[in-house]
Parts: sequence; structure tokens; C-alpha cells
Amino acid sequence: MKLPKTIRLDESDDTVFPAAARAGEWAVTGTFAFVDADPDGMSAKERQAFRNGWMGTKSFGFATLVRVVEIAAETVDEIADDLANHLVEAYGAPNWETAAAAARGEIDTTAGLCGVEPGTLLAIEREMLADGIIERVRVIEMPATGMAADIRIWQMVEDGDD
Repeated sequence: MKLPKTIRLDESDDTVFPAAARAGEWAVTGTFAFVDADPDGMSAKERQAFRNGWMGTKSFGFATLVRVVEIAAETVDEIADDLANHLVEAYGAPNWETAAAAARGEIDTTAGLCGVEPGTLLAIEREMLADGIIERVRVIEMPATGMAADIRIWQMVEDGDD
């Protein structure tokens, strides 16, 4: 199975989102956080999280970009537990069993978006329409050849968390 991990190319996530995810957190789309949201009632940072944020599964902050990574089954179980607890505490899920099922569904949905090579960078875009939220995930292409491919503009650093 593959899931995304948050990456930070710079510190902009700290300023554009209400809370930023840490680099190296496992992530889910987090669209569930906006299902009942009123876009007109959101702050600028909340709107940015809605439009372009992946949700980290430890901090429950947001990240602009994620990198697809292979994940062990036992780690998926840990993420599901953390997410289920968050659904109960922050979103008022009626009970832990319902939250656990929703957490697994969110993880499965996110894994379904990771049908690309490990290491691929992904961005997410959301839009609120009259009949619900539209979500698009796009691959961030890195130049393969030419001068731009030889210029080092950032460095990805693992934080050691699995």
C-alpha cells in the first residue's frame, strides 16, 4: 500500500494555513473537515486549507504538498487509530466504531489516489459547488532533462517518523 507523507519545501505552510502539518507526517485528503463548512464564513487561512491542504495524521494541520511512499500495514493501523480518535474528539463522531470505519474509508480513499511511483509529489485542489465538494489531485512534475533538471532548488529531508 502507498500513502502520502507531507513535505515542506519552505516555511509557507506556517503562514497560509490555520495550522501546518509537520514535515514527514502521513497524510490523508482531509476533505471531511470541510463537508459542513460555509466558504463565506471561513477565514483566509481556512479557505487556503480547504482549497489546497492535505491533512497530516498526527498534528491534523495542513500541508501544500505530499510525497507518495510505501507504508507497512501496522503503520496504517496506527494512522487509522489516530484518525478515528480525532474524528471523535474534533468532529463529534457518535462512537469510536463509527469513527474507525470512517477513518479506514478516508485512508482507503487517499491510498486510491497514490497509484503513482513512490516519490511522486502530489498537490490537491478543492472547490465547493452547489451539490458538494469537488476534489482534484495533480502530480507535480519535476523536469527530467535540460538545465532546469541540474539546478538544485530544494532538498527533501526525512524526519524519521514512519
